[in-house]
Amino acid sequence: MSEKTLLLRANDISIVFGGLKAVSDFNLELYKGELIGLIGPNGAGKTTVFNMLSGVYTPTSGTITFVDKSGTLRIINKKSPAQLNRLGIARTFQNIRLFSSLSVADNIKIALHQQRKVNPLDVLFRLPRYHKDEERMEEKAMMLLKLFHLESKAGELAKNLPYGEQRKLEICRALAASPELLLLDEPAAGMNDQETHELMEMIAFIRKEFNLTVLLIEHDMKLVMGICERLLVLNYGRVIASGTPSEIQSNEEVITAYLGSGYKKEAE
Repeated sequence: MSEKTLLLRANDISIVFGGLKAVSDFNLELYKGELIGLIGPNGAGKTTVFNMLSGVYTPTSGTITFVDKSGTLRIINKKSPAQLNRLGIARTFQNIRLFSSLSVADNIKIALHQQRKVNPLDVLFRLPRYHKDEERMEEKAMMLLKLFHLESKAGELAKNLPYGEQRKLEICRALAASPELLLLDEPAAGMNDQETHELMEMIAFIRKEFNLTVLLIEHDMKLVMGICERLLVLNYGRVIASGTPSEIQSNEEVITAYLGSGYKKEAE
């Protein structure tokens, strides 16, 4: 078996809001190519962890290190979301955040802006390099949309897409940044069983296709247990268990705090 390569480490990170410790001494090691789930009851601190890892919040204490696209190990505690995006961390949100009044294709093109090769003069005077760059962005956007079977919707306004397709578009937009680490915050929220099943297949596909490391928050246990290799369980801002899906399913503390006795019977 090949040696695992560390991508991100969170070492005893905590955050305090108005005297309340929302997350306490959280530890995580993510290795390249892993697909890991972060689960727990509502209010357990899962999205707060995501916000610290993606630069939305700065931890009150602790250290986050990340190996960026160039292979450089960096301390990223105080990096902004835009800086982290350039380094190789992309995320989606629990509540969909699209440019709803722009087209599906334009949503992707905006996310591709870091890959543009033009200067202000090219744009101002519509020089040949500008047109060539526009064609390149269009091709990249359509390639990504095709992977998600959204190419036929490229000209539609994002707000007119069905809910499940808006979720796909948000993930597609995150991938446009060519990340090393993809953070998915409740990607199946609001989806029906069929859409959730398709999402499960899609996450497995993009992980392999883009050579990604994926960390996701999800309440749909069928999705989590079906695709995640390892799970961390948060409760009241602390990790109460970690392990394989089968280990988590039989963990009495997790059953009591989150899954419930009915889940154990169903699993059996």
